[in-house]
Amino acid sequence: MSMVKSFVTAIGAHLRTLLSGISALMRLIGIVAVCLVSREGTIRTRLIARLTAPAGLRLGFDVLRAFVPNLALRRKVIVAYDNVGTAVVARYQDVKDVLHRDRDFEVVYAPRMMRITDGENFFLGMPDSARYTRDVSNMRLAVRRDDVTALVEPFAIRRASEIVKQAAGRIDVPQDLSLQVPAALLGTYFGTPGPSVRELIEWTTLMFWYLFIDLAADIELEKRALDAAARCRSYLDELIQQRKRQPTDADDVLNRCLIMQRAGLPGMDDLGIRNNLIGLIIGAVPTVSKAAVNALDQLLDRPDWLSSAQTAARSGDDALLAAHVFEALRFNPINPVIFRRAARAVTIAKNTLRSLDVSRGTMVLASNLSAMFDPMNIAAPNSFRTDRQQDNYILWGDGLHTCFGAHINQVLVPSILKPLLTQNKLRRAAGELGSLDCKDTPFPVHMWLEFDPT
Repeated sequence: MSMVKSFVTAIGAHLRTLLSGISALMRLIGIVAVCLVSREGTIRTRLIARLTAPAGLRLGFDVLRAFVPNLALRRKVIVAYDNVGTAVVARYQDVKDVLHRDRDFEVVYAPRMMRITDGENFFLGMPDSARYTRDVSNMRLAVRRDDVTALVEPFAIRRASEIVKQAAGRIDVPQDLSLQVPAALLGTYFGTPGPSVRELIEWTTLMFWYLFIDLAADIELEKRALDAAARCRSYLDELIQQRKRQPTDADDVLNRCLIMQRAGLPGMDDLGIRNNLIGLIIGAVPTVSKAAVNALDQLLDRPDWLSSAQTAARSGDDALLAAHVFEALRFNPINPVIFRRAARAVTIAKNTLRSLDVSRGTMVLASNLSAMFDPMNIAAPNSFRTDRQQDNYILWGDGLHTCFGAHINQVLVPSILKPLLTQNKLRRAAGELGSLDCKDTPFPVHMWLEFDPT
C-alpha cells in the first residue's frame, strides 16, 4: 500500500506542477498583452519591470519547472566571471543537488575577491581545501554561535527600538532602520565601526554589489567598488595596528582574532585577520537590510499576515515572528538564483527525464526562488504559511558555501523588524513614497512607512 500511495502522491505532484505551469504561462501572456497596449514608458521597459518583479519571476519559474526544468543556453548571462554558457536549474531537488556537489559545481568569486583584498582570497571563494577549513574554523572561533542570543539579538532589538522611537510615526525603513542596525552591529560586535556609519554602509554595499550582483561587468561600478575596497583595507589595517598598540578589553571579533594571533594560530597574521574581516563585513549590511525590507514589503501586501506578525511581535513570540519573516522572504528572497560554474563535464538530474549534460565551464544558475515554490517538494507553495519546515527555505544558500552568517541573519532580521512591527496602524506612506524603491541599484534604498507610536 505504501508503494501505491507514493506513486499516487508522485503523480499528483507532477500534475500540480503541470497545471501550475500552464496557469503561469497564461498569466504571463496576459502580462505581455497589457504591456503592449499600455502607454507608460516603452514596451521594453514595461516588460522588464513586470517580468523581473518577484511575482513575474515566480511565474517564469513556474513555467520552467513544468516544461523545461533544466534549461541550457549558449548565451553567457554572466560575463563578470569566465564561463562558456549558461544552464538554469529550476526544480528543488536539482537546485539542492547543484549546491551540495561543490566538487562538480565550483564557486567563482576568487578573482574579484582577490581584487578587493589586493591579493588574497576569502573562504567564500575557495574550494573545499585545507585552506578553506583553516580559515572557516578560525572565524568560527571568533564569530560564535552563542553570541547570537547573548550579544547580537539584544543589541539589534535595543538599537532598532531606539530608532523607531525617534522616528515618531514616520520612517524610511532602509535608510533609517535596516541599514543602520547591522552597520552599528559591526562597530560593537565585530569591533569595526568604520570612519563613519555612512562610509561603512557605502563600502559594504559597493563591494557586495561588485562581487555577487554585477553580472554584466560594469566598468564604472568596478572602479567605485575597488576604490571602496582600498579605503576599507586602509581603515582595517590601521585599526588592527591601533588595537595592537592600545589593547582594549572589548569582547569583539577583532579582539578575539588578535588573541588567536598571539596564540600562534596559522592564518591569523595581520593580513589574514584583515582579509577575513573584509569578507565577513561585505555581507553583513546590504544583505541584512535587503532581507528585512523585502520581508516587510511582502507582509505589507498581506494585511492579515501583517496583523498576525504584529501580534507575534507584541506577545514576544520570537519563533512565530521569525516564521512570518522567513515565509515573507520566501516570496522575494535577497537573490532569486545562486550561481556556480561546472568544474568538469557533469550531468544534472541524471537518470531522469529532465537530465541535462553540461560542459566544463558552464555557469549554472540554481534558482533558490524557484526551488522554494516547487510543488514537488513544497506543500501549497503559493500559500503563505508559518508552519513550514526549515528545509523548505533556501534563503542563505546551501551546502559548503552556505552564508557564513546565516545563524546570525536568522535572528538579526526579525530583531530589526520587531520594534517596528509592535507599532499601531503600521502602513505605507501615501503614493510612491510607500513603495519599495531601489533607485537603480540591486538594494532597497527607500520605503517610507507611517504608524501611530505605541
